[in-house]
Amino acid sequence: MTLELSDFAKGLRAETAFDVLAVARQLKATGKDVVELQIGDSPFPTTRHASAAGVAAIHDGRTQYCPSIGLPEFRETIAETMNRQYGLSITAKNVVVGIGAKVFELFFCEAVLNPGDEVLVFSPQFPTYLPNIQRRQATAVFSSLREDNNFRPSIHDVHQFVEQRKRARAIFLNSPHNPTGGVAEAEDIAAIADAIRGKPIALFSDEPYDQMVWRGQHHTPLAMEGLLDQCVAAYTFSKSYSMSGWRLGYAITGAAMAEAIGKMINTSLSCIPPLVQLAGKAALLEDAAERDQNMAKFGRKVQLLVERLNGIDGVRVVPPGGTFYVFPNVTAICNRLRITSHGLAMYLLEAADDSFGVACLGGECFGDAGAGFLRFSCAEPDERIEQAVEFFPEACSRTDRVARYLSDHDAYNLTTPYKTLQA
Repeated sequence: MTLELSDFAKGLRAETAFDVLAVARQLKATGKDVVELQIGDSPFPTTRHASAAGVAAIHDGRTQYCPSIGLPEFRETIAETMNRQYGLSITAKNVVVGIGAKVFELFFCEAVLNPGDEVLVFSPQFPTYLPNIQRRQATAVFSSLREDNNFRPSIHDVHQFVEQRKRARAIFLNSPHNPTGGVAEAEDIAAIADAIRGKPIALFSDEPYDQMVWRGQHHTPLAMEGLLDQCVAAYTFSKSYSMSGWRLGYAITGAAMAEAIGKMINTSLSCIPPLVQLAGKAALLEDAAERDQNMAKFGRKVQLLVERLNGIDGVRVVPPGGTFYVFPNVTAICNRLRITSHGLAMYLLEAADDSFGVACLGGECFGDAGAGFLRFSCAEPDERIEQAVEFFPEACSRTDRVARYLSDHDAYNLTTPYKTLQA
């Protein structure tokens, strides 16, 4: 007998970047040359002292259970680092360690949402937000991030949500933003804080790209007066220290919330491997210079990709304020070829050429508000990025190949043209 899946499991959608990654790797295994710009991973090795500390921890026998909320010495190091970087006044009691940053979406929702609650989500959005909201039988309320506003959050929509929604319970904020590269300015953060301060509304502040801000500086809601107990801010070592495979992150929040999330880790994951935490501690204490060098390299890659894409007819790019993603508007190309933006992305990978392909993501992988865009990461050497951009217009000119691809992939046919998006 085959067990029937729950309604939730049957409707669950995975993060598309990993699906496209699998296709890209399958094609590469057959001999196809693929430039992989689809997933947000670092092309750099794990920073030096982090790697050495992880190896040393294994040799020292730090391979058994540890406190579910995290090693005390690691949590203290995190608190000291955050206080120095963002002018906070937190202690280890405000820190909980997790497997990357993504897992804190789940724990935040478990901690604050009940069935029927409403959550404001700025869209396009990171794909795993919605499944975690749905797990709690809560409802997402969308606010579109606009290209003509540099993809900054709409404070008007925040006020409408807080003042008019009877079940308003939480807001998901992601800055610097994946996939658009938009950055919430200081006045945006302050306005959101003012709108929810003292109200029964929690804020999830997703900040994995806090070290990747190309204009101005990063602003965290944690620094807003009186907001610590209403906020869960999540961070990761995956991007800044090239530790994606180590699966290490942490959240900063009020002490009571940190303790509650620690219990969630206890009852689901047991703990985060101590050897991984000790690698993270070494990264914070000794690898800042190497981190900053790599971030500068990312910044140059972003600039290169923006400049090259803006030189293509039918493509328009708002330079990202942060992250290592570029989110070009390809509405004109999609309308001309009558292909959806994700269909265009998959065509570039699978069918534009027999021996060469480019892996990227269609904007609708991040919600309906992303339709008409592509997302490119910059996680390849500069010469490969150049190669991918040079291939793009050539691929779009092969209309016979586009037609054949659409005949075999009906779901990618653009039946209603995208609205022309104004810059």
